Amino acid sequence: MKELATPRSIVVGIDGSKAGIRAALWAVDEAVCRDAPLRLLYAAQRGDLEGAPQTSIRHAVKAIEAAGKPVKIETEVVPGPAIGALISASASAVMLCVGAVGLRHFQPGRVGSTAAALAISARCPVAIVRGRDDHPTADSIVVELDGSPDNGVLLGAAVEEARLRNAAIRAIICRRPAPEDKGPASFGDAEGDRRALADLDRRLARWKRRYPELRVESLAVHGGLLGYLALRRSVGLVVLGAGNREQVDELVGPSGSAVLRDADCSVLVVNQQHL
Repeated sequence: MKELATPRSIVVGIDGSKAGIRAALWAVDEAVCRDAPLRLLYAAQRGDLEGAPQTSIRHAVKAIEAAGKPVKIETEVVPGPAIGALISASASAVMLCVGAVGLRHFQPGRVGSTAAALAISARCPVAIVRGRDDHPTADSIVVELDGSPDNGVLLGAAVEEARLRNAAIRAIICRRPAPEDKGPASFGDAEGDRRALADLDRRLARWKRRYPELRVESLAVHGGLLGYLALRRSVGLVVLGAGNREQVDELVGPSGSAVLRDADCSVLVVNQQHL
């Protein structure tokens, strides 16, 4: 008799912090919509497989159950550093979710670089979740599209999240000046903006036909993605490609973390190899 395959889970890194619980609550909807188990993983060091790990997991389970959504919860405590445990778990996960702050086993001052390494090295999409209990969830999702092979995957991920979270999509093209260009005049290419947006709208058209209820706005932005996000406070999630390491480092590293923390903006890192 052929055995049924074990469903791939949504894995959440739990470490006793509020950020870890917030990541678990964010992940509940991901699990419910995929009919996947929610797996809470705690990486314990120095032989402590009871005590703090079990207490942290109980608190997370209680918070999830209080949300009242039909999700199957699995828990696991594994020995060793968090980063290695999470990357290992990503091999059999649909998505990996961690809090943007917390992860107490990471070295002080290096949370951004560790999160970036996790986002690049994981074998599934990685959500780095931000937010505060006293702030409402922002209502839009930003995805930057260019000429990279991952564009279709990024847009598909943004559409999936927008439908799940009843959010609008801002699909943007960042019009950066060439290195030899200087001054405001280098950004004044209205015809270039028009052509870029026309191409983007053609790519968006099939998604609009497929999901008529989808709210999508296309924008040409003069400058970089981080600069755009710094001026927006209504963005709840930005979708990035793991293949663009410079952008991942920028948004997940120290400078990006400061900007996104103020905006309570989470990050989802995904690429073609994750699918």
